[in-house]
Amino acid sequence: MSTELDNSTNENAKVDKNERHKQRQQKVKQKVDAKIEAAQIEKGVLMVITGNGKGKSTAGFGTVTRAVGHGQKAAVVQFIKGGWECGERNLLEKNGVDFHVMGTGFTWETQDREKDTAAALDAWQAAEKLLQDESINLVLLDELTYMVTYKYLDLQRVIDALNKRPAMQHVIITGRACHRDIIELADTVSEVQPTKHAFNAGVKAQLGFDY
Repeated sequence: MSTELDNSTNENAKVDKNERHKQRQQKVKQKVDAKIEAAQIEKGVLMVITGNGKGKSTAGFGTVTRAVGHGQKAAVVQFIKGGWECGERNLLEKNGVDFHVMGTGFTWETQDREKDTAAALDAWQAAEKLLQDESINLVLLDELTYMVTYKYLDLQRVIDALNKRPAMQHVIITGRACHRDIIELADTVSEVQPTKHAFNAGVKAQLGFDY
């Protein structure tokens, strides 16, 4: 008899626990549904992915891949990276993504401000054309933040191009220390912060994982 009572008590406790869980989840669903119902604006989104952590460009390329997977047209302008082989570029160019790469590469390698500025302006001119093209659904401006920080590009010129882009065109900007005016302009801002990084422990950048 005692065992039967214990089993019955346990079963009732499980039912009560499940019911409480169901009630909590129903409240969560109501809140989520209300937010979805309220979000009816359709527009091109400006997203900034900044911070000192690893994965900013990777996140940007992930969104480019998503757009291409839906049959949309995307383009990429890469600042900083230069002649480095890029696994994402190897894949995405084969799937119709237009790439423009700043030819000088890492500024700490060139150590030539005049050359870097000219290369940045050349890459930015390509970006401005993309930001005027209504046929392009998504533009990734990879590592653009550095060009503004180093004053290779005029901040207001960048903001003007972003403001004048087609109404439904999405833009993603990546890089550390994004200027506050661009953050203010953005619709979505994500900050990636480091907790640990293999490179700081002496692990070299590796093909297929880091680039």
